[in-house]
Amino acid sequence: MLKSVRNLFLFTRKPQLVSILWFTIPCLAVILLLVGGDSKINNYLIFKHVFWHTIDQQHLYNYYPSQYFDKNHYGPFFSALIAPFALLPNVIGVLLWALVNVASLYFAIQRLPLSDSEKNIIRLISMVEMLTSIQNLQFNPMLCSWIILTYVFIREGRLSLAAMLIVAGTFVKLYGVVGLLFILFTKSRVRLLIYLFVWGILFLCLPMLISSPAFVFQSYLDWYHVLVEKNLENVTSYQNLGMTDISAMGFVKRVSGMYDLANVYFLVPAAVGTLLPLCRISKWSELEFQLSYLAQLLIGVVIFSTSAESPTYVIAVVGFAIWYAIRGEQQNKARVYLLFFVLLLTVFSPTDLFPSYLRKEYVVRYSLKALPCFIAWLMITHQLLFSTNGKTIAHAKDTPGHSACT
Repeated sequence: MLKSVRNLFLFTRKPQLVSILWFTIPCLAVILLLVGGDSKINNYLIFKHVFWHTIDQQHLYNYYPSQYFDKNHYGPFFSALIAPFALLPNVIGVLLWALVNVASLYFAIQRLPLSDSEKNIIRLISMVEMLTSIQNLQFNPMLCSWIILTYVFIREGRLSLAAMLIVAGTFVKLYGVVGLLFILFTKSRVRLLIYLFVWGILFLCLPMLISSPAFVFQSYLDWYHVLVEKNLENVTSYQNLGMTDISAMGFVKRVSGMYDLANVYFLVPAAVGTLLPLCRISKWSELEFQLSYLAQLLIGVVIFSTSAESPTYVIAVVGFAIWYAIRGEQQNKARVYLLFFVLLLTVFSPTDLFPSYLRKEYVVRYSLKALPCFIAWLMITHQLLFSTNGKTIAHAKDTPGHSACT
């Protein structure tokens, strides 16, 4: 098995081939969606109408069965983000939306302070999961790129850009708020907080340019209520084998049958496990610690969310891939076995390559897609808390002018 992993690393030394696969496969998948008609691009139709409903000042979170099924769960700021795509014909808008998501995640991975082969390992591990998200025309690849770039920009001292991405991610899907924890990796914390305030005001007001202040404020209140409602639906999804609450909580509840177990018993330990490593102040400037912490956040924001669905896992799998790639070819057996476990249950279980009976009766029924990433989160947390290895990554390629702690 270790030999096969080494062969995989040899494959990643062909960056052109990996890049071609990264862009070509999702584009072909989206073209097939477009051939299938509007029923295949339902998520995009939801996104597109957030813009038009904002212009018409219609409730952003109602059902509109004549336009699409399901309903919107993104914040009012999303109307500004989707505007350039919503103004285009569906065929062009869908293709560009998918391409921007694919390209943004590619760009974010490219900006990580790792070698080219390690970046390609991240892309290869996460390629199928990225495809799963793109086939659903989801926003998750872009959101994942924003969290990664928040870390990268803070590391580079580009605090205004980092603050912009934190605020944008939070105003669209809340997940972006985890970028606030990277504030400890810069000494210019007051300046970053000022930028956060400025971008917060700008992004709060931006949708008002196409609607009204009263409508936007009311929409944020509506957003809160619909998220509370969505959370209740998610935690009871076990009743109909729903594809939501694919989380650590969902896994434990469905396996144990203890469905009334409060999420607080998971969220408090998760918060402690996330914050405790930051007590190791001497580690803040170490690149390996920073990247491992980035990986932990990317995984944790998914596996401890009741809103986690299969397409959301591109964020968690990219996090796992970053942690895995840190050690390059020097992998121990535990990491290699975990890689195969992630690929089997998390990445390939929703695809046609996985037996449908096993997927329905075991993976979906017990939220097994979350299990490998949960194990990875525990391993990373243990490493962050107890690792005494003080070295930075030997083969990382820092961009000139970058510092580990600006």
